[in-house]
Amino acid sequence: MPTWSPPSPSPTRTRRSASSTPPRPATCRWPFRFTLEHGGRLPSGDPLDEAIARTDAETGAYPAYYMINCAHPSHVEPALQTEGAWRRRLRGLRANASRRSHAELDESTEQGDGDPQQLGEDYLALHGLLPRLNIVGGCCGTDERHVEAIARRLLAVQRERREDV
Repeated sequence: MPTWSPPSPSPTRTRRSASSTPPRPATCRWPFRFTLEHGGRLPSGDPLDEAIARTDAETGAYPAYYMINCAHPSHVEPALQTEGAWRRRLRGLRANASRRSHAELDESTEQGDGDPQQLGEDYLALHGLLPRLNIVGGCCGTDERHVEAIARRLLAVQRERREDV
């Protein structure tokens, strides 16, 4: 089966912003991912809404959408307290099973697998704050039990919505 790979950017098809963003093909947009620490801020300390607004401003809204990865839902929820259209740009979440910070995970000998069912509930709670969330999965410490619990909870909501129509 043939595999797909992104096109190589050519000098005539590449745009560059004033920031340190890499060259990119003008015909193919990609998602951009952030990770968050406790309190819902990027490791730099920047709030998520400001990071998305700045990235969009510096790149002409080039990212197709945004994702959050390698952060527990309890780290994500505080970032979503600010209202705005920026939340519609968030479409994906790949969460850690553990509530530990990145520093704690780096120092730990095990990642911790948390509670898969609770992680599914946590995703469900975030789903209400992220109207376009449609890409989900697991990151550090997750396995098929976590992904199954996430899918089960979110699919149940989809079925309920269809029944209400």
